[in-house]
Amino acid sequence: MKNPVLYLVLVIGLMTSCKGQQKSQSVPLGENIGATISNPKPITMTELMGQLSQQDTVKTQLKAKVEGVCQVKGCWMNLVDNSVEESVFVKFKDYGFFIPLDLAGSNVIVDGIAYREVTSVDELRHYAEDEGKSAEEISKITEPEEELKFMADGVIILK
Repeated sequence: MKNPVLYLVLVIGLMTSCKGQQKSQSVPLGENIGATISNPKPITMTELMGQLSQQDTVKTQLKAKVEGVCQVKGCWMNLVDNSVEESVFVKFKDYGFFIPLDLAGSNVIVDGIAYREVTSVDELRHYAEDEGKSAEEISKITEPEEELKFMADGVIILK
């Protein structure tokens, strides 16, 4: 900004206008894929775990980091958060949209339904193959797993 005094006045005005308002998570919006998420108010993985301990499904928005993506089509992703050990396996409603294959490491907000489900060995191996894991890693998958899953209507890739 060319006028530092005007900049200072704007900053002070913004700071004082927010006083007394409830603090909410600031979310920089980025690319929206799937259903539009116009007013994101995501929860954390810790909050999601607490809600799922009390009910079978949770309709929510979740903010987390992408750990892995289907390298065939971008038809699923795994989300992680440093606050919990468990990851969230995300699929997209009606197979209606896909995400970029190079999204690992990015932060996203997903909107949809979280739930737990047992995943078969065949399906786990299929996902490992899609992720580009070695034959040796895939052969080590011998037991079904109960997983935290999320059926997303929309995704925001955060800047």
